[in-house]
Amino acid sequence: MPATRTRICRYATGAGSAVGLIDASETPRPVAAGTVAEALAAALAGGLETTAPAAAGRLLAPIDAQEVWGAGVTYVRSRDARIAEAGGSARDHYAEVYDADRAELFFKATPHRVAGPGATIALRADSRATVPEPELALWLDADLRLLGAGLANDLTARDIEAENPLYVPQAKIWDGSCALGPWVVACGELAALGEVELTLAIRRDGRTVFSGRVGLDALRRDPAELIALLGRDSTFPHGAILLTGTGIVPPEDVNLQPGDDVHITGTGLGELHNRVAG
Repeated sequence: MPATRTRICRYATGAGSAVGLIDASETPRPVAAGTVAEALAAALAGGLETTAPAAAGRLLAPIDAQEVWGAGVTYVRSRDARIAEAGGSARDHYAEVYDADRAELFFKATPHRVAGPGATIALRADSRATVPEPELALWLDADLRLLGAGLANDLTARDIEAENPLYVPQAKIWDGSCALGPWVVACGELAALGEVELTLAIRRDGRTVFSGRVGLDALRRDPAELIALLGRDSTFPHGAILLTGTGIVPPEDVNLQPGDDVHITGTGLGELHNRVAG
């Protein structure tokens, strides 16, 4: 794995936002690309151009106009948690989909619903049990070719999902229900899955109320399989960002509260920190 990875970001400027390359000092440098996807493609082709270091700018979610999709029940921990939370025949659904040929895929967010690093995330007003889900996210171009990877938080109102599997869209989609960042690593420089570990910490009033970690070698579905399933009979003119599922699920007595700090890290992928609004 290269010692220095090509890390593409979006950052705030006085005129709005720009796409940049994160340098060794964690400072974004402007690049000759209008979108994150264009910068990743240029990096993969070896033609990414940078200019002088930019003035410090707040990092934003590294998303352009892509749809954000998610995959579910891709780890044993996620399968077991969904089974425990669900009732009746829904338990069988979650048990079966883990081993089924067809993975669970769901629409997650449009760009305006996505929070960037350091921004606030939100709880649904009609949920009493929302949890963060740390995930590896894949940036794909319009042909669903892999451009890069980064960190994601797939917030889930698990009480709504547990009430009825048909409520999954409401348990997954609302303003502030997804976070991405802090940057995207170009795919030619990604570590092998077995070398990547994700961690999650929920901090409340200065103390850690939950922490967990998982290696991506525990991922049940190969990312290439998930990408192929996503592309069946669907087109993505602006590309897509695909979240690959979570292997870290807080126990049922730990749910997010307003003011909580959520910290997600990934080997070589940085740290995604967000505070719960309220």
